[in-house]
Amino acid sequence: MDFAKIQFETSFGSVSQLPESDLPEVAVSGRSNVGKSSLINRLFARKNLARVSATPGKTATINFFTDGSARIVDLPGYGYAKVSKAEKDRWNRLISTYLGSDRDIRLIVQLIDIRHAPSKDDINMINYLIEDEFPMIVVFTKADKLSARQRAERMDGFAKEIPYFEDITYVVASSETGEGIPELKEILSEVLEE
Repeated sequence: MDFAKIQFETSFGSVSQLPESDLPEVAVSGRSNVGKSSLINRLFARKNLARVSATPGKTATINFFTDGSARIVDLPGYGYAKVSKAEKDRWNRLISTYLGSDRDIRLIVQLIDIRHAPSKDDINMINYLIEDEFPMIVVFTKADKLSARQRAERMDGFAKEIPYFEDITYVVASSETGEGIPELKEILSEVLEE
């Protein structure tokens, strides 16, 4: 993947609109306001590639980005309380249809805010990915917001809170400082070149 050539391709708000899968894909998943758009922007060194909002639940579509050889797929954030049940159901259908379709999904990048214990939705998603044998890594976002001591405490907590934690590859990252971005780029390059 050429990180310098990535650009927004298209976005879809309904399952019937999903395009054919003709390129390898990496999907970015996580709860609302976990920092998916910020991470995508930092990963590709672009300020406004993915739209960032202070309002949780802003990404209500599946957004596709490509460099022509692969796709990065930004899934809608889940778990945001202040949207209607119908809207939550639509997001869930979008995500589950995307994941359940016959696509060349090489990796799911599951984001979790390092400052908090994983939500019930985070655990459900991780269990779903494990049960369906999706290749997955966990990225702990917003690492710059914690001191070294707080970070160590949270990592100890995650070891108990996240199922099969000892078997999961993870990266501690910050969209602000760039921590973890080189490791993440290396992982993405590896899986997309298989």
